[in-house]
Amino acid sequence: MNRLLPFIKWSGSKGSQAKAISAYLPDNFNTYYEPFLGSGAVLGWLRPENAVCADINKALIDLWRLIQKDPNKVINEYKNNWEKLQKSYKFFYKIRDKFNKEKSPHHLLFLSRTCVNGLIRYNKQGEFNNSLHYTRKGIHPDRLKKIIFDWSDRIQNCNFMAQDYRRATKKARKGDFVYLDPPYFNTKGRYFGTINFAEFVEYLSDLNKRGIKYALSYDGLRAENSYIVEIPKELYKRHLLLPSGNSTFKKVQDKKVEKVFESLYLNY
Repeated sequence: MNRLLPFIKWSGSKGSQAKAISAYLPDNFNTYYEPFLGSGAVLGWLRPENAVCADINKALIDLWRLIQKDPNKVINEYKNNWEKLQKSYKFFYKIRDKFNKEKSPHHLLFLSRTCVNGLIRYNKQGEFNNSLHYTRKGIHPDRLKKIIFDWSDRIQNCNFMAQDYRRATKKARKGDFVYLDPPYFNTKGRYFGTINFAEFVEYLSDLNKRGIKYALSYDGLRAENSYIVEIPKELYKRHLLLPSGNSTFKKVQDKKVEKVFESLYLNY
């Protein structure tokens, strides 16, 4: 197996890189921390014995908890919504409006699986604003069921929190490991949430002072263009560029195919 199928499509997913990233992670650690969880590709690949995972998107964390505790309910809700969508495309927009008011994790899963190219996008008001993919109305519930039950099995040892990355890793100690996949500097405005770069640099420095090993996925190369951000060299020991397939965003927006390489910084 070279790639784990995601239960939810998520912008910036490390699905194509999870195996490669995992090869560079420490062989042994106590607690695994992932404070920018998203679709959790690295988490799913590693299957750590003890993990603390977080994201500021509460609906997403609520979905992770449901898949962990009650995967049948997740499947049944998705199947019910999916069947209604097959009868009328207007149902998608009804659910989108409800999600923007209620932030239901079930609605988030449905939208992610039925919107254009699975690209989860929010406007400046924090509202989901992608449209229905008219020619491909969602993954079939029977297929999604297998994926969700596989994930449910993989995350039984995880503690999920809807928190900021600093709070989520506050209890991390020497011997633990932190994998970081924050919103990229050059994708500002398209994803849920942003982070202050200067504050993030201070955070990396604090991890070093506490003797905590980390790996950071961040901006890299796209085609002939470099988007590498100047992270202070004293904060890491190695900087790698890992292939990440082609740019989905560019393919959708400009009908171009561009090879992408993403940075991986290691402080060990």
